[in-house]
Amino acid sequence: MKNSLLYILFFFTVSITSAQIKVADNFFKDYAYYQATELYLEVLKKGDTTEHVLTRLGDCYYNNSNVQLASYWYKKAITKYKDVNPEYIYKYIQTLRSLNQFEESKKWTTVFKDRKKNDRRVKEEDVFSIEKFEALESTDRVYVDFKNLGINTKYSDFGSFERDNVLYFASTRVKDSILDEEKIYQWNKEPFLNIYQSGITIEEGTKIVGSPTPIASNEINTDFHESSVAITKDGSTMYFTRINLNKKNKAKYDKGGTSQIKLFRAKKVDGKWKKIEELPFNGEDFSTGSPALSPTEKELYFSSDREGSRGLTDIYKVRINNDETFGTPINLGAKINTEGRENFPFIAKDSTLYFSSDGHLNLGLYDIFESNLLKKDTSEVYIKNLGAPYNSGFDDFAFFIDTETNTGYFSSNREGGKGGDDIYSFGRYECNQIIKGITRDKISSEPLAKVVVTLLDEKGKVLQRETSNEKGEYEFKDVGCDKTYVVLGEKVIYRPDQKDVTTTQESGEEFIVDLYLTPLIIDSEIVINPIFFDYNKSDVRPDAAYELENIVAVMREHPSMTIIIESHTDSRGRVAYNEKLSDRRAKSTRDYLFTRGIEVNRIQSAIGYGESQLINKCSDGVKCSEEEHQENRRSKFIITGGYVK
Repeated sequence: MKNSLLYILFFFTVSITSAQIKVADNFFKDYAYYQATELYLEVLKKGDTTEHVLTRLGDCYYNNSNVQLASYWYKKAITKYKDVNPEYIYKYIQTLRSLNQFEESKKWTTVFKDRKKNDRRVKEEDVFSIEKFEALESTDRVYVDFKNLGINTKYSDFGSFERDNVLYFASTRVKDSILDEEKIYQWNKEPFLNIYQSGITIEEGTKIVGSPTPIASNEINTDFHESSVAITKDGSTMYFTRINLNKKNKAKYDKGGTSQIKLFRAKKVDGKWKKIEELPFNGEDFSTGSPALSPTEKELYFSSDREGSRGLTDIYKVRINNDETFGTPINLGAKINTEGRENFPFIAKDSTLYFSSDGHLNLGLYDIFESNLLKKDTSEVYIKNLGAPYNSGFDDFAFFIDTETNTGYFSSNREGGKGGDDIYSFGRYECNQIIKGITRDKISSEPLAKVVVTLLDEKGKVLQRETSNEKGEYEFKDVGCDKTYVVLGEKVIYRPDQKDVTTTQESGEEFIVDLYLTPLIIDSEIVINPIFFDYNKSDVRPDAAYELENIVAVMREHPSMTIIIESHTDSRGRVAYNEKLSDRRAKSTRDYLFTRGIEVNRIQSAIGYGESQLINKCSDGVKCSEEEHQENRRSKFIITGGYVK
């Protein structure tokens, strides 16, 4: 007998725990993370430490940006369950990074890599910054229209520079109809690079790049490599890159068999580039290339692998004196240069430095970065990966932007291109929108103050949270464009309301989203949705428990409130049976409230009245629809004291 009693008690406890988990899951699904957390913690106290409960606790805190507690529960889950979904390991790594626990992050990144070997987020160089990978792939708020230029060929085209409605770039395209084998670069079996130019016209606000021709000069392009130009604002001086040539205009090689690249300067005379001169800081045993001018044109930036470089190639600067001589090259230092490759510098009109690197955190190979290093009055230097769509898992480089029009170019060998490297044009704009509205009482339509309004993304992550003012007004600023959000309004003693909002691609638009919260207290009664019981049973189902949590919330908000519970049935079935069934259901409802911490003396009675108090015509023998019968199957929670509006 004792063992049977223990078994029944155990089974009853398991049933309650299982039901509470389902209730918690429903709250989680509705973004009610606080309520879900409370219920998950309760079942945890009862001994349920399943993977589902632990990871859901982690998700509740994670979605509310409480990384400390999210990290705690994710750790519990992934250390207890070795076959846990790897995404929870990934989330745990993210929380560790946020908490600056880098060594622990590295350890779990190794575990994650073992579980998901082909996951792009865990490349070797990213192990210390894994949580930033998704941000790099996101295009939230910065919107970019970009396209592969029509001038691209099946060969390599890259390195754009625009001046006075002319686009300059490098290309290995075939200049003659017959491809001379001697003019093939053996490294990639393509022709050597030459500099080309295309006229730019504006049609209906769009830049149209015309057909390319070799640069206007008989002295710039040779039978070997020329590329990467920078031209002064007045259009009189050009800097460009050329392979090292000997006096016979043949490639010159160093002792290791490498032909280095050098920087040159040209002057425009009668519309032609002439007076070619080699710059004095070149070298025979190292390369110097990729020129870029500062906005004042007093400094020239370039890349080089000369002695003293931190990595394979570094970015340097050199002063241009008034007499057009040069100072001593200076390495930009550890903020910019890494042990890897830094190349293709470009300085915008606002002094923002852009460059390509494979040494900083990136999506793969060369990525394009920006930095405020060159700006005056900079309190803290930053290095920012431009992310998608500028960057991909391939080489992305040679960035150029006109900050007045926010248009420009970059080069890439990403999939979907026409050749080895292609030039992409882009136009970008910041896109921010506003979501605002009024929170109202659904019954009276009057504005409702002190409603907590939450903005969530599609994954349920909390982005912003506001409290409506006395007029019921709330507002979310800086909302991303072309995305779907959930706006959720919550207030104790009211049923929440939520609406989905999909923003557009038009910056500055406002979306009016009014929320209507249904009061749970109407007159002297707590009104909730009907709670259902299985046929011929009085056990509280999870869907009923979910509704009963509203009763719990109201009574917690008003700690002196007392109620009576009434349960009613429809007229079908025997009168005596209906009375007993409804009484069992009333008391089962009462007992559920007791399990949620409501004191015994606050529920003054729980009585079933069977079919004795029908609220419509559907007495025994009257033909009624199921909906009409449902009106009679109801539970009432009548306030008897302790409540003041």
